[in-house]
Amino acid sequence: MTYQERYQAWLRDFAQDQATVDELRAIASNESEIEDRFYTDLSFGTAGMRGVLGAGSNRMNIYTVRRATRGLANYINLDPSQPSKGVVIAYDSRRMSTEFAREAALVFCAQGIKTYLFESLRPVPVLSFAVRELGAVAGVVITASHNPAQYNGFKVYWEDGAQLPPDRANDVLANIRAVAYAAALPMDEAQAKATGLLTMIGEEIDETYINKVRTLSMQPELMATEGKRLKIVYTPLHGSGNIPVRRILREIGMEGVIVVPEQELPDPDFPTVQMPNPEDPAAFAMAMALADREGADCVFGTDPDCDRVGVAVKDGQGEYRLLSGNQIGCLLLYYILISRRERGTLPANGAVVKSIVSTELARAIAGDFGVKVFDVLTGFKFIAEKIQEFEETGAFAFLFGFEESYGYLSSTFVRDKDGVNASMLIAEAAAWAMSQGKTLYDILQEIYEHYGYYADGVVSVSLPGKDGLERMAGIMRRLRAEPPRELAGLRVLAVRDYSKGLMGMPPSDVLYYELEQGSWVCVRPSGTEPKMKLYVNTCGRDKAGAEQRNGELRAAVQGLVE
Repeated sequence: MTYQERYQAWLRDFAQDQATVDELRAIASNESEIEDRFYTDLSFGTAGMRGVLGAGSNRMNIYTVRRATRGLANYINLDPSQPSKGVVIAYDSRRMSTEFAREAALVFCAQGIKTYLFESLRPVPVLSFAVRELGAVAGVVITASHNPAQYNGFKVYWEDGAQLPPDRANDVLANIRAVAYAAALPMDEAQAKATGLLTMIGEEIDETYINKVRTLSMQPELMATEGKRLKIVYTPLHGSGNIPVRRILREIGMEGVIVVPEQELPDPDFPTVQMPNPEDPAAFAMAMALADREGADCVFGTDPDCDRVGVAVKDGQGEYRLLSGNQIGCLLLYYILISRRERGTLPANGAVVKSIVSTELARAIAGDFGVKVFDVLTGFKFIAEKIQEFEETGAFAFLFGFEESYGYLSSTFVRDKDGVNASMLIAEAAAWAMSQGKTLYDILQEIYEHYGYYADGVVSVSLPGKDGLERMAGIMRRLRAEPPRELAGLRVLAVRDYSKGLMGMPPSDVLYYELEQGSWVCVRPSGTEPKMKLYVNTCGRDKAGAEQRNGELRAAVQGLVE
């Protein structure tokens, strides 16, 4: 069907939904808006689907949620042993999250699949944990992570607690495409509860999860003393992290936790920020101002689904500085490894897993402790696959995994980024530094002095709409056909084209350029947003040189795609 035919079909099929009909009739004279809403179905991949809220096949609404759920249900039902295991559903604070979660639950129930629905908003790591704890076959989180307020999403997990790998995501997508929007219908809620297909869950899962996270503490005795001295300002950015993050900090002995009052409670409009993204310095403006007034040692922020954590610490001049995801990851890695070595719990076969676009500083640190580093494609599901592999073979003991995009994990009972786990460890590392008369910034400088200064930067080039997708594909085709020989004066030593499935990894639309002097650049279309992501890493013996080179490279690689 053409986009106009789809538009007319929605007006007919959902004629009883007056709000949807009114919204669609309001754009009747806007050809480009109709095209954008109906030229395609909302993309579904390894991260599920994510999009702007609104009526249309290329938008997030109850009909796209129902259809995706029905397709996933059909896939689950291909194996008769799976439906009774059940599906777990969680949601965050975004617009329509509660409604989408309920619709998804009732569509699963209509297909005979036992469904566990959280009674109120919960973070991504709690959902991942619950899937494993309850022995469910799959899980769903209604969230758009750190995207602006007009977005929501449908994130899918499998029975290992990780997001779908590419092959399984493609199989689920095939089942979704076979479902007509109007044919994806929910069961009556009262009937679903009466038949035992729908079960509400909550505190019992929280309790077990928090108790497990506490076991990840590296130095609990130290926290009993230093935890009373450390002062932290925390912001959940109107999301789901408020209760679990504050609870875990309290339970390990952190008494000086101050929450940004204007950002404490869930709010789908995220009124105090442009984007609820802990990668964005602007999202920390209120927290830093409060920290300055309170004399706090450090500042934490989690995104709405609490899988990412941003951190700001005081630098040598007493100013709060937002750390990069790579810096946080390396601080945590160093703290974990040195704590384990001091306590005699560092295994001989220890392993760290990071994404290919994350800093090589991690390899230098890990190597100093005799720990092996594994690289995987971007997406925490690939880190989860390595954890599963280590468990099955016994060849390595997983110690830590991270991505430069502010995602960290030190457990094996969760298989995705865990903002609660990470917040606890960052607080501990800060208290550990304080016990030595230092700050986290001081520890970071010591790491650089010992291993070399590594500078990292990410440039995002937005390319929205149908034309944006075509432009991204064109850029990647051109770069493959005409690879650069040098960037910012540095020779390109090698080009890794991950679309060919390098190093045992599944094919991925990623180009990686190895450059002189230990620098590298990586280019990839985002898997969750309409943008190109350009990663630039440089290293040197001093900060100024590494950062200058990084800036020059960022400008050069941006020129490649614009």
